[in-house]
Amino acid sequence: MKLFKFPLSYYFFIVLIAFSCKSIDPLASSEDYKFIKNPNNIYFNIIQLNDVYEIAPIQGNKYGGMARVEALHKKVLAENPNTMLVLAGDFLNPSLLGTMKVDGERVRGKQMVEVMNAMNFDLVAFGNHEFDLSYENLQNRLNESHFEWISSNVFHKQGGKNHFFHKVIEGKKEAVNETYIQEFSSGGKTIKIGFISVCIPSNPKSYVSYSDMFSEAERTYNELKDKVDFVLGLTHLSIDQDKKVAALLPKIPLLMGGHEHTNTYEKVGNSFIAKADANAKTVYIHRFEYNPKTNELNFKSELKTIHDKFPEDPKVGAIVNKWQNLLHEKIKEVIDNPDEKIYTAKVPLEARDTPIRSIQTNMGEIVAESMSYAFNNKVDCAFVNGGSIRIDDVLEGDVTSLDIFRVLPYGGPVLKVKLKGKLLQEVLDFGITAKGTGAYLQRFNITKNLSGEWLIKNSKIDYNKEYIAATSDYLLKGFDIPFLKPSNPQVVDIYTPKTGELSSDVRKSVIAFLKTK
Repeated sequence: MKLFKFPLSYYFFIVLIAFSCKSIDPLASSEDYKFIKNPNNIYFNIIQLNDVYEIAPIQGNKYGGMARVEALHKKVLAENPNTMLVLAGDFLNPSLLGTMKVDGERVRGKQMVEVMNAMNFDLVAFGNHEFDLSYENLQNRLNESHFEWISSNVFHKQGGKNHFFHKVIEGKKEAVNETYIQEFSSGGKTIKIGFISVCIPSNPKSYVSYSDMFSEAERTYNELKDKVDFVLGLTHLSIDQDKKVAALLPKIPLLMGGHEHTNTYEKVGNSFIAKADANAKTVYIHRFEYNPKTNELNFKSELKTIHDKFPEDPKVGAIVNKWQNLLHEKIKEVIDNPDEKIYTAKVPLEARDTPIRSIQTNMGEIVAESMSYAFNNKVDCAFVNGGSIRIDDVLEGDVTSLDIFRVLPYGGPVLKVKLKGKLLQEVLDFGITAKGTGAYLQRFNITKNLSGEWLIKNSKIDYNKEYIAATSDYLLKGFDIPFLKPSNPQVVDIYTPKTGELSSDVRKSVIAFLKTK
């Protein structure tokens, strides 16, 4: 038998190949985010999400997806059964699925609650978008949820009095608590963790009463702190408001928050504020170590990107697929291929609620310009109410037809309206003064000069001239701008598109326009 001798470098090469071929678990965390276990200490984890409206992956399947989050959740549970799954507000609305009708009734967050129940969420906070729903729909979602809710500053206003929101379980009312206590045990030792929560009062509704965020946070903290080993925050506030809470309550080690949709991790004194990206593009894993003898608490926060290399939990995936199939059937009534990639957003398209209702954004201008495009640009200008753009998110990277349905879930035809210059001036003035509301107008071919005068295609408005504008059927019903309706004598003519025309659905218009880019 002949023996072959190979140089040492050959064996190194073989080992290198073997190592590189070994699959890397995308769910695994670096050891930098873990503690070396001390048998005298207690360890637990909290997985934090916030502002999740989509149960399926986003951006062409690249990011997010609750089935992927559940795969991560199970991985962390296997690492340590003392693990909580929490959501810091905003999940019942807005979503394209939520606007869909099933058996004659709009879904209104039912799909999200079903998925979250399957994932065994532990605790959620109210966000401002929960109150987009009618009281009846919100009550139904509360009743359906298997997880706990908390908030100390939002109340159900009824008959001139404030009441705690509640669930109805087997015919009995169970009040939503102002605070929450979680116990974890390990090695015969037990720890009690308290949670407080406050919500930004940015969504006034007739059935909701808001009390002061800061006084309620301080009150509930003081009522809770002696009943537990330490207190955490699960808030839905602006970052500046979270910073104020952290400064007000310097002994809270961590505020897990939401609202901005963009991940952040900031320190105020000895407290940290953590927010993940919207729609589960990222989640935070907070790993805690507690010494019961010294009451010392340490934690490490890992921001985990939920991407397309993640596996999907089959149970949650089946529920997501059920809802997505229903959605695709509805969308195919308007377009053939909902998942078609139609545009690449190299510059993020701004469609979050606050900017879209306050300033001209690139997403708003795209919608308005698409309305002009729907009529072969044979109009003088176009405008649309910011409130019709309901995604409350930023689009970046690959954009699909489905994303445009998420942007404009209610659709509706684009109308061509001939109106007098004086009325056009009044409409544009109203749209600016409505800043901060859904009536704020996103515009195309409409600007202002240095003197603050409105320009249509760079020319000042002539009160006596008749202008042709593209706009939504919603606005022409007078809902946001009360005087903009067919009965106004300064509305000269209205063209309503026929079925099959590009302008028959604003989403078709936007999709066709973006394909030209």
